[in-house]
Amino acid sequence: KRKKKESEIFRRVTTFASSQSILFFSNALNLFRSKASPLQFSEILFSPATSSYRRTMKQLHKQMSSKRDDETIPMSQSSPYSPKTLKHPRSLPRSLHYLFREQRLLFILVGILIGSTFFILQPSLSRLGAAESTSLITRSVSYAVSDSPPSRATFNYGGGGGRTGRVPVGIGRKRLRIVVTGGAGFVGSHLVDKLIGRGDEVIVIDNFFTGRKENLVHLFSNPRFELIRHDVVEPILLEVDQIYHLACPASPVHYKYNPFHKTNVMGTLNMLGLAKRVGARFLLTSTSEVYGDPLEHPQKETYWGNVNPIGERSCYDEGKRTAETLAMDYHRGAGVEVRIARIFNTYGPRMCLDDGRVVSNFVAQTIRKHPMTVYGDGKQTRSFQYVSDLVEGLVALMENDHVGPFNLGNPGEFTMLELAEVVKEVIDPSATIEFKPNTADDPHKRKPDISKAKELLNWEPKISLRDGLPRMVSDFRNRILNEDEGKGL
Repeated sequence: KRKKKESEIFRRVTTFASSQSILFFSNALNLFRSKASPLQFSEILFSPATSSYRRTMKQLHKQMSSKRDDETIPMSQSSPYSPKTLKHPRSLPRSLHYLFREQRLLFILVGILIGSTFFILQPSLSRLGAAESTSLITRSVSYAVSDSPPSRATFNYGGGGGRTGRVPVGIGRKRLRIVVTGGAGFVGSHLVDKLIGRGDEVIVIDNFFTGRKENLVHLFSNPRFELIRHDVVEPILLEVDQIYHLACPASPVHYKYNPFHKTNVMGTLNMLGLAKRVGARFLLTSTSEVYGDPLEHPQKETYWGNVNPIGERSCYDEGKRTAETLAMDYHRGAGVEVRIARIFNTYGPRMCLDDGRVVSNFVAQTIRKHPMTVYGDGKQTRSFQYVSDLVEGLVALMENDHVGPFNLGNPGEFTMLELAEVVKEVIDPSATIEFKPNTADDPHKRKPDISKAKELLNWEPKISLRDGLPRMVSDFRNRILNEDEGKGL
């Protein structure tokens, strides 16, 4: 009995102690929530048996219950959880007090000043860096083709002339990865300079049949430039955004030397296949030779041409016509984004010295003190555009939404005798002319109608023959006098 009585007493004591402990902590929590004074804390927590304790606790319970009724969100009776009380918004004086404490406002103003300074100076620094890189490219190109100082550089693809607006940080033109086949050649190397100058990554593919490494040597140290020695008649796998397909021997000397070349067919097929696989935009550089010996003058893009399919020049003429057909078939059948440019006679620095084209022939012969060779009676007409005008046209076509074809040429028309007179004026007034029999299938007239390019591409040539020829002569004279190239084929 004694043990049973002792167990009962122990149980009552422990129950009472537990209830008192729970009551103690509950009261302390209520006091904290009600923001009681220190005197109330000490009176209630440390004198729980007094009458004031009971009286004060009743008052606090009434306050807490009324406060819960006002602040809690109504919930279902079955929920065992009490809702979280809503926070009252800060008053304006407390917010200002928080802002001015510990110099917070000063740090905010300093941060705004630093950010504003960065946004103001960043476009200026970008323009300065672009100007320095442009100057470096221009100087390198100048030294690659002549020993003259940089002030005599005659071609610059830094994007010059346009107004430069401020572009916020992170909002700029996307850098593109571009393939240029035949990029070591005359036109290709100038196009590469343009693309590198505007900030793109460029991969040049060339087998150096007519291209020269010297045309690209100034870009070898540029991290955005790659050069691959490869023949496009063999497939190649790359990840690119755009493809400029320029690879093809374009002068009569070169394509007659190897009339069985597959570049216009197999090379174009391989590049179109690459464009299809990676979703790249494809630009084909066709030629005015697709018009043959034209019966329409000037030639519009709608003219189908007058071509001898079995002549000496047909390997080039019909090859380019086939390439245009393949490009349009891939565009219609496979959804490849295609652009077609028909290029007319072009001249400028980096042309091959002895490639058989009339401008390079006349200039090289006059500098070497040889008679200028005129085939036939010299009354055949051609139009001549400077290479930088052509490059601007190619880029405008690639960035546009129109497929083409587009004539890219200078509508200024000259006979061969008139061209010879201009060359004499620029180089040597004492130069002579030598007449020889005309070549087979030589077109009698050639002049582009560029109204379509003017309207849809907002492009037209800006450099006349008399302005552009001295720039080419400076380059040719330096290369001939220094014997940078051989004596020709």
